[in-house]
Amino acid sequence: MPTSRYATHSRRAGVVALLAMSLTGCAAERSEEADVLATIGGDPLTRAEVEEVAGERLGSLDHEYRRQRYDLVESALDRAIRDRLLEMVADSRGISVEELIASEVDSQAQVTEDEVVTWYEQNEAALGGRTLEELATPIRQLLANNNRERALEELTEGVRRDEEVVVLLEPFRVELDNEGSPAMGPEDAPVTLVEFSDFECPYCAQFYRTLKQLAENYSGRIRIVYRQFPIRTHPNAYAAAEASLCAHDQGAFWTMHDVMFEDQDNLDSTSLREKAEQMGLDLEQYDTCLASERHAERIDRDMREARRLGVDGTPAIFVNGVPLAVGAPAY
Repeated sequence: MPTSRYATHSRRAGVVALLAMSLTGCAAERSEEADVLATIGGDPLTRAEVEEVAGERLGSLDHEYRRQRYDLVESALDRAIRDRLLEMVADSRGISVEELIASEVDSQAQVTEDEVVTWYEQNEAALGGRTLEELATPIRQLLANNNRERALEELTEGVRRDEEVVVLLEPFRVELDNEGSPAMGPEDAPVTLVEFSDFECPYCAQFYRTLKQLAENYSGRIRIVYRQFPIRTHPNAYAAAEASLCAHDQGAFWTMHDVMFEDQDNLDSTSLREKAEQMGLDLEQYDTCLASERHAERIDRDMREARRLGVDGTPAIFVNGVPLAVGAPAY
């Protein structure tokens, strides 16, 4: 794992720490009776009915469990690889791993007072008003751990390269139900990019430029799917989402998509209708679509799935099911 990744992870984990100071076995085939969780007057209450009552929170918990389990396996794999490499380095020098660490690592774990103060000043906004005096000891321990990790990484870097370590663990992926969502590019494209987006979000407008580059430079090799996630604090976002899907009914989603992101300051209902007219849409059909609110359930479905996957901002991007950090990544 690169040093920069360790540093980022350690800093994030450190702030949290300062603020807070699979089994497998034989599974029998499930019977229909196992899906009945209760009976009322002899009538069954099924697992599916109970899960529907539990709502999207249950799906969120399932996703979070899978995410945390993956992170645990990934972290354990990193440690196991490093431990094996340390053994190889120690064997090459004819000493034990403990002696190797004592001579090459422990000396680099020392932390100066200036380093403690600098770390505190850089992270003060996230520390809840706690003073340097309160946090000096845990900060020092955090920085010592960071230094130690960095030294271990440097110590094993050469042998990692020489032994051609190849990590085969697949990245964490999610299943996305994109059925019926606006999409461009072949269905069998090797790359599918799914974006949960908001037409009034400035970061989504920024990513829109990147998306156009991707579509152009990887034509035929990428499928782009748009999912709706209008933010409540954006007054025109939900109406814009409905307008885009009413345009989609007339085969003009991506034209409306581009027009709205090119003129993001004018997304009120009157402006949206003017855009529809300029695009040559059938205005009677467009008006009827909006009045019927026929796409409200699709928008709500997209938002439910996004929340299940932990999405709380836009743009949220998934590449072949692998989540990228929320935000507008550069091309």
